[in-house]
Amino acid sequence: MDAGIAYFPTHDGLGPAEIARLVEERGHRWLLWAEHTHIPASRESPWGGSEGAPPLPRKYARTYDPFVASAYALSATRALRVGTGIALIPQRDPIVTAKEVASLDHLSGGRFELGVGAGWNREEMAHHGVDPRTRMRRMREHVLAMKEIWTRHEATFHGEFVNFDRVWSDPKPLQRPHPPILVGGNGPTVLDRVLEYGDAWMPNHGPGIAKRIGELRERAERPIEVIVMGPEPEPSLLAKYEEAGADRVLFWLPSGRRSIVEAELDRVERAMFELHDVGLG
Repeated sequence: MDAGIAYFPTHDGLGPAEIARLVEERGHRWLLWAEHTHIPASRESPWGGSEGAPPLPRKYARTYDPFVASAYALSATRALRVGTGIALIPQRDPIVTAKEVASLDHLSGGRFELGVGAGWNREEMAHHGVDPRTRMRRMREHVLAMKEIWTRHEATFHGEFVNFDRVWSDPKPLQRPHPPILVGGNGPTVLDRVLEYGDAWMPNHGPGIAKRIGELRERAERPIEVIVMGPEPEPSLLAKYEEAGADRVLFWLPSGRRSIVEAELDRVERAMFELHDVGLG
């Protein structure tokens, strides 16, 4: 099991290029960004999915656009794979997003990964004209429409939310057939989405994930990576995910100055060293 990094790229923390260089210099291979276009001031949707959740951290309203951040990070590194963890796909125009993904992948030599999710903040969705009740269906169509654009010289798509006839859109992504689609989410139907249009499942760390990894392996008829997002860097916890068959874990770093970020990286790297050192013993 390998490890990567997740980060909220904010204007008051390490910039995208700087943290990308740091992460690559320290031997990590993946860096994914969070996304929120904005945070509605009403704050009616509880963070964490339940009433009584802690206050929303300020970084949620201060993030750079993840595709802009990716451009800076990819241009500042040589081998690091960079992407979204996750992009709020129902809130994005699929034709524009397909172009952004293809451009980043082509310019970076095939180092982009697209994490996708439907989101949790209902007020944010509404500001984008997205009905929260249909966001899963909308995400499905957006992903399928982008795949058509990436893989066909002349793409056509007709659905409930996305409709276009005979479009040309180049360049195509360098990765074939397209960059990996990492499907985020922990809901009851998430594995259906992963199996239909995902290359990986990227759940948030939490109860029951290890068991569901087994379910995914039983149902899948093709290789599907499992990436666990946000576990604590505790060797005993990581060992459970490794035993369950997770391929990768992503650790959230604090959005702060270099000394704060490096201190957490030290903690992450110690945990991974202890995990593998025990495994070798």
